[in-house]
Amino acid sequence: MATGDNWIEVGKLTWFYREALPLNSSDRVPVVLLHGIPAQSYSWREVLPALANQGFRAIAPDWIGSGFSEQPDRRDFAYTPEAFLQALESFLQAMGIERFALVVQGFVGSVGLQYALRHPEQIDRLAILNAPLSTAAKLPWKMRQLGIPLVGDMMTQDPLLIDRTLEGGGGYRVEDADLDIYRRPFLRSSDAGRSLLATIQNLQLKQVTAEIETGFQQWSQPILVAWGLRDPWLPLDMAKQFIHHLADAELVELEEVGHYPQEDWHEKVSAALLPFLRRQPR
Repeated sequence: MATGDNWIEVGKLTWFYREALPLNSSDRVPVVLLHGIPAQSYSWREVLPALANQGFRAIAPDWIGSGFSEQPDRRDFAYTPEAFLQALESFLQAMGIERFALVVQGFVGSVGLQYALRHPEQIDRLAILNAPLSTAAKLPWKMRQLGIPLVGDMMTQDPLLIDRTLEGGGGYRVEDADLDIYRRPFLRSSDAGRSLLATIQNLQLKQVTAEIETGFQQWSQPILVAWGLRDPWLPLDMAKQFIHHLADAELVELEEVGHYPQEDWHEKVSAALLPFLRRQPR
């Protein structure tokens, strides 16, 4: 298995992505994993090799404005869901990814759900981990305050916001060595904080979740919803209501796991994902 950290120029934007490749060629579709906020692709660091060990090419990008991807000024990138959708489409095209399994988590990971609805022909199957699925979803205060003018400008320049948010999402302590990776973009440049501020200010959560809520009523591809039960922000009932009318959907409850399942307990995430990715559609 080969793994690596990579950058790719896509138009005027530079994406950073982590990739794990299987040792042998495989006819399995690639798997694209999208993180939430204020995280980065590093959160998938243990899941990527687990997928590659089972023959999947696994790719996890940092969203534009997050992690080690470019953090442009909002005059050059709008940080709206539409801007993220267009950027994601261009990234996938540049990577030569045409049909794939999609895994999404968290806020902004919800843009991945919009992408699936707008490009269903590309989606082999879809896995959702603790993402806003209905208009009942609310951005938690811990994140919402990061978008308040003046207050948010100061808070998003504090690298410790990563500690407070990631650990507040599940109650688990993140190891210092891992927090060092999460904090690094904020220590390197003030652009990271400004990008996070712009992302939160432009989430348009009501409009995005309305599209998700209505759009998936007609969805037919396989769906896995793997839900961390210790999520203080998004309740399990939201996941149950979401899959209620879906033709090919399963719900896996992840006990003792919070809002960031891949960070809290990656073994449980891989154990849920791998059988789903391998099985034949019903």
